[in-house]
Amino acid sequence: MAAEQLVTTYLEMRSRDQLRPKRADARFQVREKRNRDWRFNRDLYFRVGEGWDWIDKRPWTDEQWKEYAAAEELCTFAGYYDDVLAGYYELRRDTDGGVEIVYFGLLPEFIGRSLGGPLLTSAIEEAWARRGGIVPTRVWVHTCNRDHPQALANYQARGMIVYKVEEEL
Repeated sequence: MAAEQLVTTYLEMRSRDQLRPKRADARFQVREKRNRDWRFNRDLYFRVGEGWDWIDKRPWTDEQWKEYAAAEELCTFAGYYDDVLAGYYELRRDTDGGVEIVYFGLLPEFIGRSLGGPLLTSAIEEAWARRGGIVPTRVWVHTCNRDHPQALANYQARGMIVYKVEEEL
């Protein structure tokens, strides 16, 4: 049987006003991980991505993870439900003045609990926040048909617009 064709969809938001937020109750909170710990990024990459075919960083060494997590342009945020880790996202400033939502997702035990929309709302709001006095030109993300089946719908529901689709043969 042939493998499923990979379809990658790129979405963006050019104005903070495009955001259509979704909120959760006060039991769900998102906090920035100010104490950088490469193990946190690595472990959540594996735990969140294991069901969605995240493979690009699987072969990385500890040194590669340390360098990645220490990058000045990267910020990591964790979502907690009743103070239990529920998911995370990473934001990275790009060289064109935008902010990419690099990784985003919930731990398997929190999927289906209506937390994806609030976590994405937080990611977009944080991406638009002034960092170093710089307002981003856009917030963008890419997803693929191997991600959670509701990923694309969640991005669009929050106001992100598709600007490119790539199909890998």
